[in-house]
Amino acid sequence: MLKQAIIPLAGLGTRLLPLSSVTPKELLPLNGKPNLEYIIDECIDAGITEFIFIISKKKESIRKYFFNDQFYKMILAKKKDKRINKIFKKMKKYQKMIKFVYQNEPKGTGDAILKCKNYIKNSHFLMLFPDDLIIKKNCTKEMILLHKKTKGSIIATKTVKKETVSRWGILSPKDKKKNYFKIKDVVEKPSSIKAPSNYAIIGRYILPKKLKPGKGGEIHITDGIKQLIKDGENFYGNIFKGRYLDCGTLDGYISSSAQITKESK
Repeated sequence: MLKQAIIPLAGLGTRLLPLSSVTPKELLPLNGKPNLEYIIDECIDAGITEFIFIISKKKESIRKYFFNDQFYKMILAKKKDKRINKIFKKMKKYQKMIKFVYQNEPKGTGDAILKCKNYIKNSHFLMLFPDDLIIKKNCTKEMILLHKKTKGSIIATKTVKKETVSRWGILSPKDKKKNYFKIKDVVEKPSSIKAPSNYAIIGRYILPKKLKPGKGGEIHITDGIKQLIKDGENFYGNIFKGRYLDCGTLDGYISSSAQITKESK
């Protein structure tokens, strides 16, 4: 049963400077709620019960955000505020689900996964990037259902404009169904001429525990996925139904905040 989610949070978020110089990008508010909480709530709604947050010593404020009991107790002792009490109860709920793993050197997402190996309990785990929000439909729930159906590993995907494929990891599809396809290969940031499709990888994965990321100065998961596909592991692209929001750049963050605020009205 797939119940664990890994969320890499150790990056410095330089594309969101100056906002991220003080507040981690994952805690920047979107309509009064950090994007990280949108990710957590999506996962909980899909049945996830345990989160592994990968942080660095420079991102201790993420731990404090969720584990700041004394602050809430101090406020509530002075002021019986129902809203604050509700928030505190929500944080206590999150606390029971969260573990922290440290990645103090920026060696890539593959290195982050390797640091979690001893905590992964089952054959597969979920990994999500908090820069990528998907609203209106629960992408994680779709992916888990596809994983149960195919018994394979899953990558969230959407079509992008052909001229932008060099910004993305691109999937090579075969045996396409209505909302998914089998993956033949993964190509990292190809040119528009060499791209096998315009199905881009969006930051949601269901990966096997046996994944062995490629080695190098920075350890990436793409090489590990390519090798598993070559070895016969079944990977599928989930063409998700929700709306994708990119929160990883300043323009994207501003646009995403406006869109979520609009949707909430």
